[in-house]
Amino acid sequence: MSTTERTLDPDVEGFLALLATGRAPKTVDAYRRDLKALAAWLDGPVAQVTTEQLERYLAELRAKGLSPATIARRVAAIRSFFRHQTLLGTRSDNPAAELELPRRRRTLPRTLSPAEAERLVEAASGTSPRALRDRALVELLYGAGLRVSEAVGLDKGSVDLDSRLVRCIGKGSKERVVPIGRQAVTALRRYLSRGRPYLDKRHRPELFLNAKGGGLTRAGVFLILRRLAGTAGLEPERVHPHLLRHSFATHLLEGGADLRSVQEMLGHADLATTELYTHVSDRRRRELYFQAHPHGRRKST
Repeated sequence: MSTTERTLDPDVEGFLALLATGRAPKTVDAYRRDLKALAAWLDGPVAQVTTEQLERYLAELRAKGLSPATIARRVAAIRSFFRHQTLLGTRSDNPAAELELPRRRRTLPRTLSPAEAERLVEAASGTSPRALRDRALVELLYGAGLRVSEAVGLDKGSVDLDSRLVRCIGKGSKERVVPIGRQAVTALRRYLSRGRPYLDKRHRPELFLNAKGGGLTRAGVFLILRRLAGTAGLEPERVHPHLLRHSFATHLLEGGADLRSVQEMLGHADLATTELYTHVSDRRRRELYFQAHPHGRRKST
């Protein structure tokens, strides 16, 4: 095993240490893996790589069948590292600056229809502590468009039921405040008064607790949604937390919400990411037109 396979060189470690001060731990870990993979391929210091070597490296990645998204992320890590090097004055050039990125197909996010979303919410019925928790959880995921990590990261003080607001920590440790609807507020009040006290065996700060009194995990949320999907007559493997987030955004835009407001509620750094949901709305409108208008119905063959 070479030295580069065991550890990264000091230049890379210094870059990652600085990156960790402003980026999420998952981003730092991903960049570490990407730069470590390049170091192993080079069998030498990353800081000394040339543009020609990087072009050969990317060609090998494509030949191995890596997805365009994975290759683009690796290039982003390498470019970021060399921007850091040029700022330090260690290098005068960025060998990754002119690399050609593979085209990434931006697939439209899948969503539930409003009727399907309603069926999923209604499937979380019952008066047991866990049933009340599940109803509050689904209402919050769909009603506020939270990521699953944001939902399980909430504590009791994160929701202001009187003002109908939820405060969450998103990507990059950025805080945002999102409004929640009356149904979510009602479900949360019931859970906090009649459900959570019976689950809180360890006096934990998290808003959502599991049956043993610990904080609800991401895996736990996936299992809850799959079970509810089966009850609602939906395909369990199709339903996951991010599907509710996609549905939240699409239904807001279909209801007339402006794009910038939806971007802020989702916590997207780039408006282009939010714009994907407008294409979903356009597609659904076309489908509804072809189904409903007498002159728009497609002829059957």
